[in-house]
Amino acid sequence: MKLARAIHFDESDQHVFASPARTGEWCISGGFEFSNWTEGDLAGKARQAFANGWFGLETGGRVTFVAVTEAEPSEVAALTDLLAQHFVTYYGAPSVEAARPVAQDEIAHMAELCEDHPANTLLTVARALSESGVREAYRVIEAQAAGLEQFAIHGSLDE
Repeated sequence: MKLARAIHFDESDQHVFASPARTGEWCISGGFEFSNWTEGDLAGKARQAFANGWFGLETGGRVTFVAVTEAEPSEVAALTDLLAQHFVTYYGAPSVEAARPVAQDEIAHMAELCEDHPANTLLTVARALSESGVREAYRVIEAQAAGLEQFAIHGSLDE
């Protein structure tokens, strides 16, 4: 199964999100966090998280870019349990068992977003409030093929 991990190209996420995700942590859309928000909630760093932040499953932080990669079944199971526990801790779900189906749906949604893309494809999310709730749109940035010659230094140690 393919999922996505947080990736940083610079330090900007450290400044624009109240709680930035850690580089390399598994991420999902995390739009559930904004399900009851109104325009009044969209200010400052919260607005940035709403507008384009992926949700880091380990820290609960946000990140602008994620990269598609393979996830092992054992990782998916652990991430599902982690998200289910998050629902209990922060959203009042009655138990991990009760929250697990919702967590599985969130993970499955992310897997759907990633499944048709090769490894290292970048994804971004853009959200907007509508009368029917939060709308999400996704942008795909194809991985660039880079030859080794772009990075290798050619020469001889004997010279």
